[in-house]
Amino acid sequence: MTKTEEQNSLPTAAGESLADLSRILYTRGWMPGTSGNLSVRLSGNHASTALITASGRDKGELTAKDMVAVHATTGEEVLLPGRLKASAETSIHTAVYRRTDAAAVVHVHSPYSTVMACRAAEAGRTTALLLERFELLKGLGLDDPARTELPVFRNWSDVRLIADEVATYLASHPGAPPGLLIADHGITTWGRDLAQARNRLECIEAICQLLVLGAREGRAETTEELYQ
Repeated sequence: MTKTEEQNSLPTAAGESLADLSRILYTRGWMPGTSGNLSVRLSGNHASTALITASGRDKGELTAKDMVAVHATTGEEVLLPGRLKASAETSIHTAVYRRTDAAAVVHVHSPYSTVMACRAAEAGRTTALLLERFELLKGLGLDDPARTELPVFRNWSDVRLIADEVATYLASHPGAPPGLLIADHGITTWGRDLAQARNRLECIEAICQLLVLGAREGRAETTEELYQ
């Protein structure tokens, strides 16, 4: 099959799903301007290919034609060169595809997750944000739904360095949660499809909102203590 034939044979439904979710997340304020990126790994004859949102495109106005086909584990553009370029953060998506069984990756700049990424980050090393006892953790598909450590990576100007650290971390932490934070940057989640990746994003963002609002600050009096 020639590259032209392969390009014409790609399923359009995947691109439409990416465009639909991009508009939803843009409306929430999680993908302002041209920021953020989404991808899906195709199946069947196209299992080695992923579609990812193009770089520099307004995320509230994407269509199925605003997607770029790349090799799912290397990020190399696999079809005919065109006017669009793959997201600058494609390498992070491909790191996730290499190290997990994910078929969809979502990266956004939702405010509460970004705040917690800033608070938890430390210069010079990868850190982790402890999440425990929140009911919403059950939405992440964890082995232990009561507790997890969400990795927080350094925000290298060269995105490939972030991707390398993500790949190394996931390889050495097989039980890692399906998400990560990047200092001063945002959040990335993944799942078996876009719906699951979005749901996991919403759960983590909601937990981070609770933390920002003070859910773990101080200690409330219990009913027993009030009547002592």
